[in-house]
Amino acid sequence: MATVLAKEIDLRGRTGGNLPESAPSSDRSSHGSSDDLGDAKREQVPRVKTTAVVYETALPLGVPAEEKRFWFQRVRTYDPTAIATQPSVFDDPDTAKEYQPPATWENIHRFDPSERWTWGEEHKLIRKIDYRIMIWACVMFMALELDRSNIYQALTDNFLKELHLNTNDYNLGNTVFKLAFLCAELPSQLVSKWIGPDRWIPAQLILWSIVASAQFWLKDRTSFLATRALLGILQGGFIPDIILYLSYFYKHHELTLRLGFLWTAMSLSDVISSLLAAALLHMRGVAGKSGWRWLFLIEGLLTLITASKFRGKNGWFTEREETIIVNRVIREDPTKSGMHNRQPITPKLLWKSICDYDLWPLYIIGLTFQIPDTTPTQYLTLTLKGLGFGTFKTNLLVIPSTVFHMITMLALTYFAEIFKELSFTSMFGQIWALPFLVYVYQVDIRKINKWSAYTIMSLLLSYPSAHPIQVAWNSRNSNAVRSRTVSAALYNMFVQASGIIASNIYRADDAPRYKRGDRALVSLCIANIGIYILTKAYYVWRNKSRSKKWDAMTEDERLHYLATTKDEGNKRLDFRFAH
Repeated sequence: MATVLAKEIDLRGRTGGNLPESAPSSDRSSHGSSDDLGDAKREQVPRVKTTAVVYETALPLGVPAEEKRFWFQRVRTYDPTAIATQPSVFDDPDTAKEYQPPATWENIHRFDPSERWTWGEEHKLIRKIDYRIMIWACVMFMALELDRSNIYQALTDNFLKELHLNTNDYNLGNTVFKLAFLCAELPSQLVSKWIGPDRWIPAQLILWSIVASAQFWLKDRTSFLATRALLGILQGGFIPDIILYLSYFYKHHELTLRLGFLWTAMSLSDVISSLLAAALLHMRGVAGKSGWRWLFLIEGLLTLITASKFRGKNGWFTEREETIIVNRVIREDPTKSGMHNRQPITPKLLWKSICDYDLWPLYIIGLTFQIPDTTPTQYLTLTLKGLGFGTFKTNLLVIPSTVFHMITMLALTYFAEIFKELSFTSMFGQIWALPFLVYVYQVDIRKINKWSAYTIMSLLLSYPSAHPIQVAWNSRNSNAVRSRTVSAALYNMFVQASGIIASNIYRADDAPRYKRGDRALVSLCIANIGIYILTKAYYVWRNKSRSKKWDAMTEDERLHYLATTKDEGNKRLDFRFAH
């Protein structure tokens, strides 16, 4: 964060920049102190309503120490009545004016640099945000996954045969969906930024649920490809919309973990989808229709029900809670006030964000990291049927790998934040998958014991995905609402492009062994390890180059830079890339 460096400027070492004599310094407060907001006396400090900043003597800040990020890190010394408000650029009158939120910002009425709150209040509020915002986001994400992935279950019920499709037609359908999803990402994100995600996201759910349900009436290859395209167009942009929306409520390290839960919800949806399929596919023959038709219809209607807007009549949070939400997030990252929530991205700003080369390494990772596991996942149900498992047993057998995938993904996400290592932690998923991919390439699993083959495939697909880590990593390194809006869409576009590539690795002329495809997956997995190492090296180099310039400045020169620089977002000298 840029603020991490800016807030370290020593005010007492400059002329005219001294703190008021009565103002306590940060070393007089302690995370473990008993500074209780309920008993403390504070002077009246005007709330910031315009672009003017008023600084008076305020309550002491919490000690600038390592936050206890997760519940299991809070030991006996944890004091819920201690002040949680962390030091930031807004505590310095000279640096604060350079980060002052504009008067047009939607939360300006809750912004107050003098506001203080306790750790008990903050942790209770985070739990409420999780309950009111995060769970709802997870439910919507599960609906997305249910409607885009239930085709895998439909495959086990003679879906291809009844529509007169072959492997290449199926691959084309997946490609069309991914391509439509990819092309809709950025336009959808721009619409969301213009009218607000609270309006656009429910509209998306309603529209795609209608298309998902309409798959009940599929007739041939043309209708199959048309509905896959429509689903992709209507679902595209949903993921970056949700990510940007959640970033307004959570700090960076909190967002990483919540994104882990978001993708865990997606995997949970896959489990539920398998269980629903085991039941709904038994409806074959009802009204003379195939089971897969009822599968599409009923699961599409479930999404339509999910699209109902759950929101309190006057919102979910009190004025005090809104004040804490706004100030704790903005103190950590002042760039989050850079644009109004319904302010559109202009073509100039869009192009500027696309040309942000410092984010390109993450886009490259997004393009390649999932391919080694996506291709086997797409063919898992067909692989299991080829091993001799029946339709309903196949749908149940995919559940264990999905559950273990959820566990390993969450563990990896926790690990990344606790040890503050993003690059090498993300790379671990490739190291996990490599030996299993090599085995599948060398050994024809159709000729070994089917339970042994099932175990190998399940372990491969239980890999710990770094997707939640990388989505939050991309958000951190954007360092501006404008850039974060576009980069979230661009990163996910590259991820969807990887899905297109993955859908075409296994070809009909390579069936049923797919040896050429497996060789490509092994090669990509090895290449991904190299890409992670190069990305780490790039960001380390960029940070060292900036530190050399920043450290050579005097404190007055740094203030002059903050006041006059035209550098924006992650191009500022006081910003350091996460890696």
